[in-house]
Amino acid sequence: MSLRQYEYALAIAEEGSVTAAAELLHVAQPSMSQQIRSLERELGVKLFARTPTGLVPTVVGRAFLREAEVAVNAARRARATARAGTDELVGELVVAVQMGFGTRQLPGALGALRRRFPRLEVTVLEESSSAELERLCRRGVVDLALMAACERSPADAHHLGDEEFVVVLGTGHRLLAADRVELRELEGEPWVRFDRDSALDGVLLEVLQGNDLAPATVARVSQTATAVRWAAHGLGVTLVPACAVPHGHEHLVRPVFPVVSQPVIAVVRPGTGPAETALLDLLRQETWHNTASFSPVS
Repeated sequence: MSLRQYEYALAIAEEGSVTAAAELLHVAQPSMSQQIRSLERELGVKLFARTPTGLVPTVVGRAFLREAEVAVNAARRARATARAGTDELVGELVVAVQMGFGTRQLPGALGALRRRFPRLEVTVLEESSSAELERLCRRGVVDLALMAACERSPADAHHLGDEEFVVVLGTGHRLLAADRVELRELEGEPWVRFDRDSALDGVLLEVLQGNDLAPATVARVSQTATAVRWAAHGLGVTLVPACAVPHGHEHLVRPVFPVVSQPVIAVVRPGTGPAETALLDLLRQETWHNTASFSPVS
């Protein structure tokens, strides 16, 4: 077995066909087919089943691909570490982010990282479920993750700051006259909420229940920007991290009382490499927990 065969199998699973996978990796289709047949013979199992919609992994194929993904990511990190010098860093850095976190801070840090290491490839995964983020970290799929909570040791988890949540109100809403909105004043308001298994909806539900507010749900969305825009049009109010408010909607945002906030924790993989270390240092230089820009102008 070889890492090349692992990469071929992962590409086929992603694309659903050998032809598309070969085009993606810029290799000859017959060569890829031969490599997969050789891999299946060596393993003694069938990795893919042919269906009307294309090739799909078998049950054992899915189990194999999970481990193959870990191996391929580990190999990429090893290559990046081996080639890292004072002026050059190549390879792939995989970053996972809890939805809504670091929306303003992460792009700046990543931009500075790419300017320093222009040959470094960065992949960012936005994940709504904190449990899924934990799973990705345990599997070694990501190099650095931003989340509110983790089970890692202090050596792997770094507290960057706190993310304050703000309420987004519709244009002309009565509470826009206040500098800060008391949560009890939101009694009876309809809410734009998030997917049921998302960390953001967990925060919202905890806040509502903790303040004896009934969550009258008018819509559920998957993205913070969508929630803000729908709230801005008067569909309902919503609660999002301050940094996730899209530009142009700041005038519809107010901090809440009691304050709602969550820690922002950067979790790095064991055996941190130079790319993760550099990004962590850049994230520490960013400003966290700042709602001053949402205060009404006097």
